[in-house]
Amino acid sequence: MARIASVVIPNDKQVWVGLTYVYGIGETTSRAILAEAKIEPTTRVKDLTEADEQKINDIIANNYHVEGDLRRLVTNNIKRIKDINSYKGLRHKAKLPVNGQRTRTNARTRKGKAIAVGGTQPKAASKT
Repeated sequence: MARIASVVIPNDKQVWVGLTYVYGIGETTSRAILAEAKIEPTTRVKDLTEADEQKINDIIANNYHVEGDLRRLVTNNIKRIKDINSYKGLRHKAKLPVNGQRTRTNARTRKGKAIAVGGTQPKAASKT
């Protein structure tokens, strides 16, 4: 098991796929890192040498924000816009979609389970 940016990468994956397990590294960034390190993207993680792993770790540490640092950065940015009461901050506070998506329909992931309003249900027959 290779450890890259303090994340354990599965051995049986190709290197470009394995790098996407790190928070903040997607497919494009993964391929760019491997091109800079001069490593074939289709090689398996188990076939990487210690030197290759070290090259990848150095490139990520020097050029990219990943894992804890990136999470902290994103959290601080959201906290800042909440504190200054910008429109986006108010949307974050209200737990509503932030980037202009419609909310009349959809937005269920953000708003939660739909609550029925107004309709009356037929009353159960009572014993007399």
